[in-house]
Amino acid sequence: MPDDAAQIRTLVERWAEAVHRGDLDAVIADHAEDIVMYDVPPPHEGLHGLAAYRATWPPFFQWQAQGACFDIETLDVTAGSDVAYAHALLRCGTPEELAEHPTLRLRLTFGLRKERNRWLVSHEHHSFPHD
Repeated sequence: MPDDAAQIRTLVERWAEAVHRGDLDAVIADHAEDIVMYDVPPPHEGLHGLAAYRATWPPFFQWQAQGACFDIETLDVTAGSDVAYAHALLRCGTPEELAEHPTLRLRLTFGLRKERNRWLVSHEHHSFPHD
Protein backbone atom coordinates (compact mmCIF):
# COMPACT_ATOMS: atom_id res chain seq x y z
CA MET A 1 0.00 0.00 0.00
CA PRO A 2 1.37 3.46 -0.88
CA ASP A 3 2.42 5.71 1.96
CA ASP A 4 0.28 8.70 2.95
CA ALA A 5 2.25 11.25 0.92
CA ALA A 6 1.94 9.07 -2.21
CA GLN A 7 -1.80 8.64 -1.61
CA ILE A 8 -2.24 12.40 -1.33
CA ARG A 9 -0.13 13.05 -4.42
CA THR A 10 -2.37 10.65 -6.36
CA LEU A 11 -5.50 12.32 -4.93
CA VAL A 12 -4.33 15.80 -6.04
CA GLU A 13 -3.27 14.58 -9.48
CA ARG A 14 -6.64 12.82 -9.99
CA TRP A 15 -8.42 15.99 -8.85
CA ALA A 16 -6.49 18.16 -11.35
CA GLU A 17 -7.22 15.71 -14.17
CA ALA A 18 -10.92 15.76 -13.24
CA VAL A 19 -10.92 19.57 -13.24
CA HIS A 20 -9.35 19.57 -16.69
CA ARG A 21 -11.96 17.08 -17.98
CA GLY A 22 -14.81 19.03 -16.39
CA ASP A 23 -15.87 15.94 -14.39
CA LEU A 24 -17.70 17.49 -11.44
CA ASP A 25 -18.36 14.23 -9.59
CA ALA A 26 -14.66 13.34 -9.69
CA VAL A 27 -13.67 16.90 -8.67
CA ILE A 28 -15.65 16.69 -5.42
CA ALA A 29 -15.05 12.97 -4.77
CA ASP A 30 -12.33 13.34 -2.11
CA HIS A 31 -13.62 16.48 -0.40
CA ALA A 32 -15.07 16.73 3.10
CA GLU A 33 -18.68 17.81 3.62
CA ASP A 34 -17.42 20.77 5.69
CA ILE A 35 -14.79 21.95 3.20
CA VAL A 36 -13.71 25.58 3.29
CA MET A 37 -12.39 27.03 0.04
CA TYR A 38 -10.80 30.39 -0.69
CA ASP A 39 -10.86 30.94 -4.44
CA VAL A 40 -9.69 33.54 -6.95
CA PRO A 41 -13.19 34.95 -7.66
CA PRO A 42 -15.56 36.16 -4.93
CA PRO A 43 -16.88 35.60 -2.38
CA HIS A 44 -13.71 36.77 -0.68
CA GLU A 45 -14.82 35.37 2.69
CA GLY A 46 -14.61 31.92 1.15
CA LEU A 47 -17.05 29.12 0.58
CA HIS A 48 -18.21 26.74 3.27
CA GLY A 49 -19.57 23.26 2.63
CA LEU A 50 -19.56 20.79 -0.20
CA ALA A 51 -22.70 22.18 -1.88
CA ALA A 52 -21.13 25.66 -2.16
CA TYR A 53 -17.86 24.13 -3.39
CA ARG A 54 -19.70 22.11 -6.02
CA ALA A 55 -21.56 25.21 -7.27
CA THR A 56 -18.31 27.04 -8.09
CA TRP A 57 -17.15 24.60 -10.75
CA PRO A 58 -19.63 24.86 -13.69
CA PRO A 59 -18.64 28.46 -14.57
CA PHE A 60 -14.97 27.47 -14.41
CA PHE A 61 -15.62 24.51 -16.70
CA GLN A 62 -17.33 26.85 -19.19
CA TRP A 63 -14.31 29.16 -19.16
CA GLN A 64 -11.93 26.22 -19.46
CA ALA A 65 -13.83 24.90 -22.51
CA GLN A 66 -12.35 27.85 -24.42
CA GLY A 67 -9.09 25.88 -24.57
CA ALA A 68 -7.58 26.72 -21.19
CA CYS A 69 -5.10 24.40 -19.54
CA PHE A 70 -5.02 23.23 -15.93
CA ASP A 71 -1.68 21.48 -15.55
CA ILE A 72 0.28 20.77 -12.37
CA GLU A 73 3.90 21.90 -12.67
CA THR A 74 5.06 21.33 -9.11
CA LEU A 75 3.45 19.45 -6.24
CA ASP A 76 4.81 19.05 -2.71
CA VAL A 77 3.12 16.98 -0.01
CA THR A 78 3.71 16.85 3.73
CA ALA A 79 1.76 14.15 5.56
CA GLY A 80 1.36 13.29 9.21
CA SER A 81 -0.66 10.37 10.49
CA ASP A 82 -4.03 12.15 10.34
CA VAL A 83 -3.46 15.63 8.84
CA ALA A 84 -1.52 16.78 5.80
CA TYR A 85 -1.05 19.61 3.39
CA ALA A 86 -0.07 19.88 -0.23
CA HIS A 87 0.91 22.89 -2.30
CA ALA A 88 1.27 23.17 -6.03
CA LEU A 89 1.84 25.54 -8.92
CA LEU A 90 -0.33 25.05 -12.00
CA ARG A 91 -0.40 26.42 -15.50
CA CYS A 92 -3.96 27.70 -15.67
CA GLY A 93 -5.05 29.90 -18.51
CA THR A 94 -6.02 30.15 -22.13
CA PRO A 95 -3.24 30.06 -24.73
CA GLU A 96 -3.67 33.83 -25.18
CA GLU A 97 -3.41 34.52 -21.43
CA LEU A 98 -0.32 32.34 -21.08
CA ALA A 99 1.30 33.93 -24.14
CA GLU A 100 0.77 37.36 -22.58
CA HIS A 101 1.92 36.20 -19.10
CA PRO A 102 4.11 33.11 -19.65
CA THR A 103 5.30 32.85 -16.03
CA LEU A 104 1.87 33.27 -14.41
CA ARG A 105 0.96 30.28 -12.24
CA LEU A 106 -2.07 29.39 -10.15
CA ARG A 107 -1.07 28.73 -6.55
CA LEU A 108 -2.92 25.88 -4.90
CA THR A 109 -2.90 24.69 -1.30
CA PHE A 110 -4.83 21.74 0.12
CA GLY A 111 -5.36 20.94 3.79
CA LEU A 112 -6.34 17.30 4.30
CA ARG A 113 -7.43 15.09 7.15
CA LYS A 114 -7.69 11.35 7.40
CA GLU A 115 -11.13 9.94 8.28
CA ARG A 116 -11.78 6.20 8.45
CA ASN A 117 -8.39 5.59 6.81
CA ARG A 118 -9.25 7.87 3.84
CA TRP A 119 -7.72 11.24 3.01
CA LEU A 120 -10.23 14.07 2.48
CA VAL A 121 -9.63 17.66 1.41
CA SER A 122 -11.01 19.89 4.15
CA HIS A 123 -9.44 23.16 3.00
CA GLU A 124 -8.58 24.38 -0.48
CA HIS A 125 -7.04 27.69 -1.47
CA HIS A 126 -6.48 28.99 -5.02
CA SER A 127 -4.71 32.26 -5.80
CA PHE A 128 -2.82 34.14 -8.46
CA PRO A 129 -0.03 36.56 -7.54
CA HIS A 130 -1.07 40.19 -7.65
CA ASP A 131 0.82 42.23 -10.25
